[in-house]
Amino acid sequence: MNMNKKVKVEITKTADIEQLKNLYREAGWWNEDIDNTDPDLINKIMQGSFCFVVASINDRLIGMGRAISDGACDSYIQDVAVLNEFRGRGIGVLIMDELIKHLKSKNINWITIVSEPQSVLFYQKYGFSQMTDHIPFTLKK
Repeated sequence: MNMNKKVKVEITKTADIEQLKNLYREAGWWNEDIDNTDPDLINKIMQGSFCFVVASINDRLIGMGRAISDGACDSYIQDVAVLNEFRGRGIGVLIMDELIKHLKSKNINWITIVSEPQSVLFYQKYGFSQMTDHIPFTLKK
């Protein structure tokens, strides 16, 4: 049986916080200092996202992704992650498909993403391309 037939992908506002932290940790985006700073941060991220997608098998979270949007025309996909042991099996594709489908169903067609270098080819397969006339910035403290 195709493993992806067992995978449940859904938009949610509630998910197991510890399993989500594990996904963030494995992606290299989370450490214990964050827990000490704001123990409710994951819940705030879920609630504040325009859509938050999780992929699971038998209630075990194996992947996630989310979009931030004004709900009218612009969106930004971020935090797409899949547990290492499930990478390369199409889980990220399922997550991206759900995010894009949801955004387009709301007539949100300007969809952006900032990619880590190792993920560029994955996002290019969706038709994302580098914005040659734009430079991303981040505010330094």
